Amino acid sequence: MIFNNYHAMQFIREVKNERLTESMILHLHDVLTENTLEDPKKTGQYREAGDDIHVVDATASVLLHTPPDAAELPDRVAKLCAFANDTDAQEFIHPVIRAIVLHFMIGYDHPFVDGNGRTARALFYWSMASQGYWLMEFTSISQIIKQAPAQYGRAYLYSETDDNDLTYFIVYQLEVIRKAITALHQYLEKKTAEIFEIEQCLEGSALQGKLNHRQLAILRHALDHPTTIYTIQQHQAAHKLSYQTARTDLLKMADEFHILSKRKYGNAFVFLAPPPDLGQKLTQLEARYKARQGA
Repeated sequence: MIFNNYHAMQFIREVKNERLTESMILHLHDVLTENTLEDPKKTGQYREAGDDIHVVDATASVLLHTPPDAAELPDRVAKLCAFANDTDAQEFIHPVIRAIVLHFMIGYDHPFVDGNGRTARALFYWSMASQGYWLMEFTSISQIIKQAPAQYGRAYLYSETDDNDLTYFIVYQLEVIRKAITALHQYLEKKTAEIFEIEQCLEGSALQGKLNHRQLAILRHALDHPTTIYTIQQHQAAHKLSYQTARTDLLKMADEFHILSKRKYGNAFVFLAPPPDLGQKLTQLEARYKARQGA
């Protein structure tokens, strides 16, 4: 699922400036559910009349929601796409509210036998990205929802039982967004502190000022995870780099700075983490550089 989510976000970046269509929704579901459904033929396909789909509270065996008939889905999805694309309407709807409503309706209509939540969240990200809210790509609303899944279900239930008043779900989802952004800021503060810590360790050494922020991040991670194997493709994807830039980063750390160990694996290079004793490693690096300068 994590692998599929990664590819789904790549697709969302590609189509964020396009109008939402039925085929885009079906393709998103196909990407998100690949190799995860009991019946692989159901990926990227609407549920059918014979599919017994209900939303049930498993803990209390209580039926919470019966989605619309399968025959209605093409028309309902077409109307949902029209709503998602109608950003220039005379009646203003805040972009975040529009994205939340899109999320809600996929969950309400339940177009698929499984993967409706994943698809709903992906379309929320698409809607936010299409309307300029680029920061949301780097947050995880799924992580916040999973911390209290009962609240997510109740937000749907309260909306449906109160004449489909979406206020309950909107308020809930706004709080999820707030928590997700807070978690992102905390993550960035932590990573910034880790990079600063590494820079302090390198102060006065031959490596001071020679590593870019990506290389510093690898060094920090490698010291905490000494058995990690790094690849050019992983580094490229993590930092959204060209292949050549990612290759240069890792080769410099191995060949020039001797922080990583380079090994041949098949036709490609892999890079192994350094020993956990950073001080000793830096002393060795300093000696190598002094010897090279003396030569």
